[in-house]
Amino acid sequence: MIFNLLMAGSTATSGTGGAAQVNPFMQFIPFIFMFVILWFLIIRPQRKRQKEMEHMLNELKIQDKVITTGGIYGIVVNIKKEKNIVVLKIDDTNNTKIEVQKSAIAGVITGDKEKNATS
Repeated sequence: MIFNLLMAGSTATSGTGGAAQVNPFMQFIPFIFMFVILWFLIIRPQRKRQKEMEHMLNELKIQDKVITTGGIYGIVVNIKKEKNIVVLKIDDTNNTKIEVQKSAIAGVITGDKEKNATS
């Protein structure tokens, strides 16, 4: 409705019955409007989640309980910053440890709640 009003206000017909002329800027308003909607619905929230994920990975410390993107729960026992690897202890009885990429950590578990940056 608003768009129709804007278009009606920007058109001018010639007195000789010629074709209506449209302001060239008015033709780009729908594209600008779609970009603004796209920005607020997709791009901005994705950037926010990415910053939260980077912050969570940078704040990772030993003895944190984590979950990987593959669904493995474990406790951080070592962080190899030069190789970007995290060593997780996944079994207390056998003292089983695995190495995963730091980017494979999906979230840090605090109490009963899971602090997951990807959801």
